Amino acid sequence: MRRKQSYSYRKDVYCFSINNITMFRETKEAAIATYRQYERLGKKVEWLGVWNGKKFEQNTITAVSQ
Repeated sequence: MRRKQSYSYRKDVYCFSINNITMFRETKEAAIATYRQYERLGKKVEWLGVWNGKKFEQNTITAVSQ
């Protein structure tokens, strides 16, 4: 059986990547808290932003944490 190659993002959720694994959280506060936790553990973390269906918005962590 062939593995599914594509991944469809959920709309209006905050996404970030940990060691090339994409994760998401429903709220901004939960996403930032989880992002910071993995960052403190020394994981390779990348903030992706809010998926609006076509592209990522708020794609910097400083824009979100303000």
